[in-house]
Amino acid sequence: MSGGSHPPLFLGPQSASQDAYASAIACAQAQVLRHFAPLPQCYRGTPPQALHERFASVDPCPDEGQALDQVLDWVGREVLADSIAVSHPMTMAHLHCAPLLPALAAEVLISASNASMDSWDQAPAPSHLEQRIVEWLGARFGLGPRADGIFTSGGTQSNFLGLLLARDRFCQRAFGVSVQREGLPAQASKLRILCSSVAHFSVQQSAAILGLGHDAVVPVPVDAAQRMDAAQLQQCIASLRAEGLLPMAVVATAGTTDFGSIDPLPEVADIAAREGLWLHVDAAYGGALALSDRLRPRLAGIERADSLTVDFHKLFWQPISASALLLRDRAGWELLRLHADYLNPADAELQGTLDLVTKSIQTTRRFDSLKLFVTLRTLGRRRFAALVEQTVDLASAVATTIDAEPCLQRIAPVGINSVVFRCVDPAWSDGDADRINATVRERLLREGRALIGRTRVAGRTCLKFTLLNPEAGLPAIRQLLRELLAMARQVAADRA
Repeated sequence: MSGGSHPPLFLGPQSASQDAYASAIACAQAQVLRHFAPLPQCYRGTPPQALHERFASVDPCPDEGQALDQVLDWVGREVLADSIAVSHPMTMAHLHCAPLLPALAAEVLISASNASMDSWDQAPAPSHLEQRIVEWLGARFGLGPRADGIFTSGGTQSNFLGLLLARDRFCQRAFGVSVQREGLPAQASKLRILCSSVAHFSVQQSAAILGLGHDAVVPVPVDAAQRMDAAQLQQCIASLRAEGLLPMAVVATAGTTDFGSIDPLPEVADIAAREGLWLHVDAAYGGALALSDRLRPRLAGIERADSLTVDFHKLFWQPISASALLLRDRAGWELLRLHADYLNPADAELQGTLDLVTKSIQTTRRFDSLKLFVTLRTLGRRRFAALVEQTVDLASAVATTIDAEPCLQRIAPVGINSVVFRCVDPAWSDGDADRINATVRERLLREGRALIGRTRVAGRTCLKFTLLNPEAGLPAIRQLLRELLAMARQVAADRA
């Protein structure tokens, strides 16, 4: 029932509900176009305290409601207007992408159909399409005929799931213990995970959630290109075993967050195989290179991963959230499998009903694979690969520009499409340079001119361009670098 004169609240067969749906979508679309299509700035510059005060007295649930267009107009003025314009070419601080238009269209279908991927009878066709996409991904990464996978909420969950399977397989083989059934064995305190010293923090986060603790993660030194040193990895494994500790997994990174560096996957895979360790590859950032014939060789060795993380809300330009964990051998899911009679009864499985929930640590799960499907089918692999290559080529050109400027210091080679650098001057101490670089970054954001990254390398404050947006151009970035240097000199003069 619509409730008197109120418009319908749900989709239904009656024309009134169809009109109400079209009107709701149109209102939302108007706000998107109003605030994100012109893109005059990447941010309006409102400071945190003003935002806190704005929302402190907002009543999320008044006794009486308002018309939808009024609510959405308020959201546009008070929320969207003070959000980061992720599609602005000068928004380049994080692995936070501008979403592609086909993916935005698919989001409407995902939300409206509201398929829940935890049982076939809630998502019949979606379950089969997602499984087909997973099969395609496994083939694209060369994982072999027994590959399988599952979509997740993001790289952190994918990394966690890969390490969960690594832990449980090790405990099953080394101790004859089913962690799922019996819990962690007494020897669990000796388990160790190795990763590079610049690997994603989710490796430590996963170790903590898995009951192993942060100290179970052993950082392996990196080389000058910020890639895991394979010789050091071998030495770390030997040292751990000499101490009576139990290495169980190696996490290699194909695209570190700051540098886009790709670990030497063939060498790491050789060591993992020789030492009997689970190899997890975190390709949340760099996985998109697999679609490019020119760039794909950078991922050589990735096909030997036992588990593989790939994110689609980074260099695949999908709306958040969209990620997947891929396995080289689908038998690994047996470590996770559980039955719930209301979701996946045994007789349904015997009849061959597709059952995705047994591969996931989520129950209710969105049909996020659809937006990836719509995007790839719309663009095609070659056009998609050209966009990826465009951002990689842009990063190389930006690095060359930075190298030509004496007062800009590039910190590391360009791994994919992020460039880490620092404003320097012989007259500045390291501490002065730290403060100047931090101030410049904040001022650019406050003025809405650019959102650039800030990180620390070897204890020093650095700046970062994460060039995910194919529409960012070299002339505009060169102009930004000139403005950035002028601002840095002005900040230095003001401090003096």
